[in-house]
Amino acid sequence: MASSSQPMDKAAKAGKPKRRKRDPEGRMALGEHLTELRNRLLWCAGTVLVTAVIGWFLYDWVFSFLAAPFRRANDLGIDAQVNFGTAVNPFSIKLQISAYIGLILAAPMFLYQVWAFIMPGLHKNERRYALGFFGSAIPLFVIGCLLGYFVVDKAIPILLSFAPKNSDVSQIIEFDVYLKLFVKTTLAFGIAFIMPVVLVLLNFLGILPGKTMLKAWRWVTFLCFAFTAVMVPTPDPFTMTFMALPMVGLYFAAVLIGILHDRRKKGGDEDELDDDVASTIDDAPEAIDGPSSLDEDDDEPRSPRR
Repeated sequence: MASSSQPMDKAAKAGKPKRRKRDPEGRMALGEHLTELRNRLLWCAGTVLVTAVIGWFLYDWVFSFLAAPFRRANDLGIDAQVNFGTAVNPFSIKLQISAYIGLILAAPMFLYQVWAFIMPGLHKNERRYALGFFGSAIPLFVIGCLLGYFVVDKAIPILLSFAPKNSDVSQIIEFDVYLKLFVKTTLAFGIAFIMPVVLVLLNFLGILPGKTMLKAWRWVTFLCFAFTAVMVPTPDPFTMTFMALPMVGLYFAAVLIGILHDRRKKGGDEDELDDDVASTIDDAPEAIDGPSSLDEDDDEPRSPRR
């Protein structure tokens, strides 16, 4: 019985697929990259679905928050009302707002999944750059979105005041059109406020020198004021200047950081890591002696997480 069971055990072991050994340097095959990306996208999608359900119950409060400029216009004696237009729009607008709330609440999960996906393939100095990028871009984006809301909140009553001062005139505003204006304005200011962080990142990657950024200061200043002139519909120049000056200040801060980084890099104070000294996973050894382009259990080439 023992002799007959040994061939069966060998056959079972031969038919069992070999488990891939974990590469201590974090190298993964293309299929493993795609599988991990798929899993992280599924986590993000599931989080958005859950937070969108939460947003469904927060809809009344958010709608009241968005309609505040129209109530302020009514307090000023302007007859303005929001309108849904069709019988389907109340449901579709509630879905849209719930989805927006879900995306906002799921932002921490997005950031975690992005960081967890790119972190194993970064060097130690690249990790510092990435942390600095996320740590500065997130609050600047939030500040930009808040300023965008401030613009919409102040602009709506001013724009409605241009209607004829007649008791027979009633302004009925389509809420879906207003919602698109609100989202575009807040996103535009949020993206505008993270552009200096992108410039600093390009400088740290060696793509854009600080002196090159400084040469374009006239054009950048003009574009900042032109952007605010288009996005801020109020007629007074004070609001436009108030919105443009932070963008210009952030640009010059990015230029200063770029110039200081270039001087430090030119002086040789910054430690550079070789390409083969990649960050490792689970505190494994940093390098393996000899070529290891193929796994001993699989003939598929394995590429580093980069």
